[in-house]
Amino acid sequence: MNTEIEKAIGSNIRNLRKKANLTQENLAAKLQIEGCDITRSALAKIEVGQRHIYPDEIILFKKILKTSYEEILKLNNN
Repeated sequence: MNTEIEKAIGSNIRNLRKKANLTQENLAAKLQIEGCDITRSALAKIEVGQRHIYPDEIILFKKILKTSYEEILKLNNN
């Protein structure tokens, strides 16, 4: 995957997490409760584009952050 795309998606997730008033630890815990085996450290790497995001994680980000796929996957800040 293109690193610029990963960075953009990671930034979107970070912004949505902050908008939801969640820390990385809080979001990782919510993902774990939903059955996603992810650590706070892995979430931090996703947010800066250093780790790939799996489809099941995207589905859970959408659910937990109460957002749309478009908001998670958008490639610009418009």
